[in-house]
Amino acid sequence: MTITRSEFAMARRFTMLCLALICAFSLTAGAASASKTDVQTAKPDGSKHRELPSFKKPKHLDAADIYDAPGDIKLLLGTLQGIVNREQPRIYLIESQEEGKLTWLKDIKVPYTLHQDYWEVFSAYRNEVKGMVVYDPQVPDTINVATTLAGLKNAVVASPELAVKLSKAPYKLKIVDDLRGKFNSRIDAYTWQYENLWKKTNHQMLIGLDPDTAIRIPSGMPESFVTITEEKQQIRDASNRNTYSLDLSTLLGKSSVYLRFDDAFTQDGWGPAVHEVTVKADGKEIANFIAGTPEEEQFLYDRQNSKVAEGEGGHRFADNGNYFVYEFSPPVGTQNLTAEVDMWNQYKVSAGNIRPLSAEQREPYAYLRDYAVANKAMVFWLDSNIPEQKALFEKIMSDVKPGTPYLGWFSNDVEGEFSSVEIASRYGVYVLAADWFSNLTVFSGTKPNLTPVKKSPRPALENKIYVTYTFTEGDNFQYNQHRMRVMWDDPARGKVPINWTSSPLLYEGAPAILNYYVNTATPNDLLIAGPSGAGYFYPEAWPDSSFRLFLQQTEKYMKKTGMTIPYVLNRVDSENVPLTPFKAKAYAQDYHAPGLFISYEDNYGVEIVNDSLPVSTIRGISTVQDGLQVLNEAKANWDGKSPLFVSLGLLAWSTTPSDALAITEELGTEFKVVRADDYFSLIRESYHLPPSK
Repeated sequence: MTITRSEFAMARRFTMLCLALICAFSLTAGAASASKTDVQTAKPDGSKHRELPSFKKPKHLDAADIYDAPGDIKLLLGTLQGIVNREQPRIYLIESQEEGKLTWLKDIKVPYTLHQDYWEVFSAYRNEVKGMVVYDPQVPDTINVATTLAGLKNAVVASPELAVKLSKAPYKLKIVDDLRGKFNSRIDAYTWQYENLWKKTNHQMLIGLDPDTAIRIPSGMPESFVTITEEKQQIRDASNRNTYSLDLSTLLGKSSVYLRFDDAFTQDGWGPAVHEVTVKADGKEIANFIAGTPEEEQFLYDRQNSKVAEGEGGHRFADNGNYFVYEFSPPVGTQNLTAEVDMWNQYKVSAGNIRPLSAEQREPYAYLRDYAVANKAMVFWLDSNIPEQKALFEKIMSDVKPGTPYLGWFSNDVEGEFSSVEIASRYGVYVLAADWFSNLTVFSGTKPNLTPVKKSPRPALENKIYVTYTFTEGDNFQYNQHRMRVMWDDPARGKVPINWTSSPLLYEGAPAILNYYVNTATPNDLLIAGPSGAGYFYPEAWPDSSFRLFLQQTEKYMKKTGMTIPYVLNRVDSENVPLTPFKAKAYAQDYHAPGLFISYEDNYGVEIVNDSLPVSTIRGISTVQDGLQVLNEAKANWDGKSPLFVSLGLLAWSTTPSDALAITEELGTEFKVVRADDYFSLIRESYHLPPSK
């Protein structure tokens, strides 16, 4: 979750879009195990005592490496996986390599055969599907409608090109539905789906998935590009705003010149901000535009994950690993090409004359579709900031019972997050960010096996500044699967106390992942519940009538996982608000929380709500520099006469345990770094509150 401009936009997807170069590894070939004798007839367990369906325990997995496969192949294999794994998890898809291609496959300790040729796996299980649903590339949202139909009809989803291949030998699949030409728009497709398919689908969950995504582009600048100017200081306050003159003449000679803007300091999220661009060829103006206007569009070659903001007269910015590219085509024979750019903050500007790959090129989005198909769930992608789509979004939310999970994510990035989570919360629906999660049908078949949480004795209360570090993003299933594993493997982990927000519902959705974290934790590692408990929701928006019952129903996951301390986000109209006494009392009585963290602010503090519940505001940081500045200021303003409590929220996409260690090593004896359980115990003693039960 992100709430400031510095962490704006693609925090959840930042990791996936900045994947490292492909790791080399050996492939063990083998025949696919599709023996009918191994197939169990049991369906996913959707019994009421569970939040998420369970699957049979996997016995053997055929792993298909689809990391470099085209999007329509990933979609095809993902929907095949859903049909096959519904009966017994047997297919595992290698879609990501951030934490290592085989990392989790090895850790779940299930025998597997690794296939370099994914068609081997498709051929082995082809007879378990009844046909294919063909989507319409002209209306990408038909990919989601096709996914819903695939689950209902035991079919796979195919592009028109793949449909031609699959209809012939050796596959000979028939087309059970063809969506080409059936719909004219997104709302047209989803309205038809709601009216015709909704009643046939599983209402135990809702699933929101982007139908397509940008093609994967290697991280870093294209090889043909050269850096022409770069800000060397970490400037965040626009104090370096200027109109910069850039000479692009050396790049002339081909049809176009490409001007790219990156974040010079990707770790702290204050990348280039561009207001106006003017380009002249031999002194004659060939382009002039202000970011965010219609005039910009004709030159915007690749917006990637950049965003437009209204401040400073309007500007486009790109933080962290994001960027944007303009294309200019000077007249033939141009001798001198210059650009005047009004920009500020941490810019890195490069240019080239060879057309690079563009994130504007889209391909089908395949993650989580195995789970949607296996559970016969309805898949949609509606923008809650567009009235017509919002109305349908709310209609769907109103049709499910309070306490229903919504898996996936939302359109329109951060704006979509804030408004959509608030709407979902109003209907008693909680969110599990899982749109980049792989193989959920496999992980749901693993079983919990948790060892007791390790703990060191609590330090005695003194007049010190007590600091606790909390890594954010724990409501996020794919963070648990990908980024958190990378951070967990940091050699510095365990050297200082750290709170790791995580999802208590891993207990049902991915026990093998939860097992790994709990069973390898050191006494300095503490798992706590990510926003805002068993799922991501805004307590203020959730109806009072069902709030306590929901907490009571999900408290067992907090207890079973040891995540008894929740981190809460509470927003109304995209603004952080305090907990009402009623909601705070519910956390104390129904979650039995000894204390809770709240928000992600530019300040910190402790409040005792209802004279009984310590609530600590998290001060967000994204670099070591940020952390040291906050703590040095705390020390300067501290009178030393009583304990002071400071909670730092470390942005999980840009900081690591090594950063937490680096901060700690700079602190004096006035400071004491502690885990969250000790932090709230010390607060309770300091404020003369009874110990938590």
